[in-house]
Amino acid sequence: MDVKSKFFQNGNTMNGLVKFITELRTCRARDLEEKRINKELANIRLKFKDSSLSGYQKKKYVCKLLYMYILGWEIDFGHVEAVNLLGSTKYSEKQIGYLAATLMLNETHELTRLVVNSIRRDLESHNEVFNCMALHAIANIGGREMSESLINDIFKLYTVSSRSPFVKKKSGLTLLRLYRKFPDLVPGAEWADIILPIMSSESLSVALSATNLVVALAQQYPDAYSGCVTRVVSILYKIIVRGDYPSEYAYYKIPAPWLLVKFLRLLQYYPVPQSQTVLDELLTILSKILSNPERPKNPQQLNAQNAVLFEAVNLAIHLESRHSLISQAVVILGEFIVSKETNLRYLALETMSHIAALGDPLSSLRNHRITVIDSLKDKDISVRRRALDLLFSMCDVDSARDIVTDLLTYLNSADYEIREEMVLKIAILAEKFATEYTWYIDVIMSLMTTSGDHIGDAIWHRVVHITTNNEDLREYATYTTLQALKQPNCHDKMIKLGGYLLGEFGHVIVESPGCSPLDQFLALHNNFSMCSPACRSLLMSSYLKFANLFPEIKPQIIQVFTNLSHVLDVELQQRACEYLAIVTLPEDKILQAVCDEMPRFPDRESSLLCQLHRKLHDTEDVRIWTIGGKDAQADLQTHRDNAKLNKPSEAQTLEKSTPQAKIIDPIAALAKIPSNTDVHDLIGVDEPTISAPELADSNDITEKFNALLLTQSGVLYEDTVIQVGIKAEYEGNIGRIAIFFGNKSSVLPLTNFQTVLSSTDQIKMDLIQPISSSIPSATQLHQMYNAECIDIPVVQLMLTITFNIGGHSVSRNLKMPVVLTKFISPIVLDGDDFFLRWRQIGGAPREAQKVFSANGVIDIRASKAALVGFQFASLENVDPNPNNCVLAGVFSSTHLGKVGVLVRVEPSLQHQMFRLTVRATNETVSQKVCDALSEALLRQ
Repeated sequence: MDVKSKFFQNGNTMNGLVKFITELRTCRARDLEEKRINKELANIRLKFKDSSLSGYQKKKYVCKLLYMYILGWEIDFGHVEAVNLLGSTKYSEKQIGYLAATLMLNETHELTRLVVNSIRRDLESHNEVFNCMALHAIANIGGREMSESLINDIFKLYTVSSRSPFVKKKSGLTLLRLYRKFPDLVPGAEWADIILPIMSSESLSVALSATNLVVALAQQYPDAYSGCVTRVVSILYKIIVRGDYPSEYAYYKIPAPWLLVKFLRLLQYYPVPQSQTVLDELLTILSKILSNPERPKNPQQLNAQNAVLFEAVNLAIHLESRHSLISQAVVILGEFIVSKETNLRYLALETMSHIAALGDPLSSLRNHRITVIDSLKDKDISVRRRALDLLFSMCDVDSARDIVTDLLTYLNSADYEIREEMVLKIAILAEKFATEYTWYIDVIMSLMTTSGDHIGDAIWHRVVHITTNNEDLREYATYTTLQALKQPNCHDKMIKLGGYLLGEFGHVIVESPGCSPLDQFLALHNNFSMCSPACRSLLMSSYLKFANLFPEIKPQIIQVFTNLSHVLDVELQQRACEYLAIVTLPEDKILQAVCDEMPRFPDRESSLLCQLHRKLHDTEDVRIWTIGGKDAQADLQTHRDNAKLNKPSEAQTLEKSTPQAKIIDPIAALAKIPSNTDVHDLIGVDEPTISAPELADSNDITEKFNALLLTQSGVLYEDTVIQVGIKAEYEGNIGRIAIFFGNKSSVLPLTNFQTVLSSTDQIKMDLIQPISSSIPSATQLHQMYNAECIDIPVVQLMLTITFNIGGHSVSRNLKMPVVLTKFISPIVLDGDDFFLRWRQIGGAPREAQKVFSANGVIDIRASKAALVGFQFASLENVDPNPNNCVLAGVFSSTHLGKVGVLVRVEPSLQHQMFRLTVRATNETVSQKVCDALSEALLRQ
């Protein structure tokens, strides 16, 4: 379809629009296009002032504005005229009105309120085309205020029997859209008795629409919609077993495959039917689907058949039905995993993982182990991930050693994209199915040797946990670690593990050959210079424990602490000084008290399993199974039961933020959350409860905002459930800003997550990477913006965040640290050049000056550091008074271009006062900069 036909399809050709589009297409340069557009905008403005403008002319000019808007040009007028078209009785004019509304308005636009009444009239109209256009607009714009006003009208339209199936279908999908966005607005339990009968509609398209809605509502209100089970089984039996369905709903000989898939999935959210009749019918349905021997050659028919087949297998697993059905499914899936089609292999491996979750049919799955291992070498990374999941799920005590050995062998050649996940799962399997803990230690040592870069702190923490709690294992684990430390190129994680184990249990192996106190000390200290600062800090603690365990090597340790007491690293220096003071005391009482043996760790769930579960992000539908065997399914059910107890309707509250659950600085990485486990908090996370989320302290919010005025990255806001961080870079009048959102809850997700950061007349914000509408627990996501400084910023940018957590609706309005000084670039000048430009700019009105008292004693160094944080260059040896601060920079904007800014700060230490003078080639810039710098100096 060409551009012309997109705007009008009824034969009423708008010649002016056609000509305008043709002229724009012939423009070979942006300047020519901009000139033509500006000319047309001026003409349209003039035309809109004419009160006698006909509907046809309004439609034509709105179409021109829409075309310019689609091309990317900013349109700041014509919205009212577009909204007025909604009230027209002519289809062509109303169509353009709705097109303009859905394209140019969003849920926060001030004109959105004006369209609500027009949309309501169209919903109440008997013209079905008008009904559908109104439903489309609601689904596309759909802000909270609009949804609250119209949701009952939509439901009424959905349930009126006189409406056509086409309108009813769209009404149901619109309700689903609004429920997913604002679940609190939909009284799902109250609507159950009205919605469920619609699933039995003779129109399968209406039934499909209703089923989509029920699938979503049943996850939130399972009891209210439990009546769907009998109804769905009856419809499935009618379609699949009896073959009773309208012929027009057959897709390549498969009856309504999309409806069947939705029905089969819906049944998985409910337990096995209590009625034997219903259960027998359901088993007959599954048997009929699984026993279909036909393998069509037509790809469309094959895809539709497989979609139904895979969902039927998942339902059979959920019901834990007769073993014959599962065995039959395993045979079919065994053929699929060697298929030439990537998608089929992927789905077969995933469904086999689901079967493995039952635990009982593992023997039949083991026959395919070699094929699954070969799938680890598949060219498609997604297939390799599913093969890994299947091996992880089908592992048990009998097969653990073979599977772990296979995975370790493959790990050496595995892609870097999958290594971290492989390492995590190997560590979990080795711990879970170890009949001897010595084998577990050997596996972890092998992982650290071959894939140290992909091992998280949680893995070596778990080794410490298990070793500390099993006295029989201490000698073997400590000795094995010591031998590994003597090898060249030890990884940081191995050194950390060795530092902890030798510091705690080095005395148990001291009688073994090559394990003398000096050997242990040298094994650690030879790696000291090559490890990270965090690792060095841990090793110093180990040295302190050596001084307590082995007095014979105390002189060497004192010498190390003495040398380190002069290093530049503040952390190491402080440790060295404190430890040196302890070990040189005349008596060892304090040393012995400090180095007392660590107690046993409490038995808690492995944080490795928590880490694995966090990787399984939920989608719009609740996940009904998880990767792993029966134990994993029990954990999932426990997690679900606990989540239900957190609903406010049951007087439960959100979890409390603890140091273990706290999200660390979001600027540490752009693409992943940094480790949130403290080095000394080894494995396991408690889940206490807290009160509902409250707004952070206003002083803390202001402090964080002010800090970000002087730096490009840091935390903007933090409370008990969410942390918001900023990372930005600026060049001239262009900025690139990443906003990080961290969910501090380790149990509950942030749902219906939305952010609004609107542009101002001075700063244009373009969203280039949106954020998901759901942030899983203990997860951090980010969105990216491009910022363009158009003119001197005078309006504060605001970031609005809204989300739901545990049934609470939360909203936060935050000031964004995107201000004038962010668009200043440093410029270096010598003394002569500075004062030449200073005199050229002259005094008022381009000079702004303030004289004010300092808040406390003036710190010259701190004051200069704060001023340089505003992107200026600090010019040394320019002012004859060394206490004075001289700065130079260039402010950039689209309209003003480059504006030179010169600053002199003259502190009076005698009177504790500042004189701040700013000169710029633009008087507004000089005043704004003067205000910003004076406020910063007052905060010192």
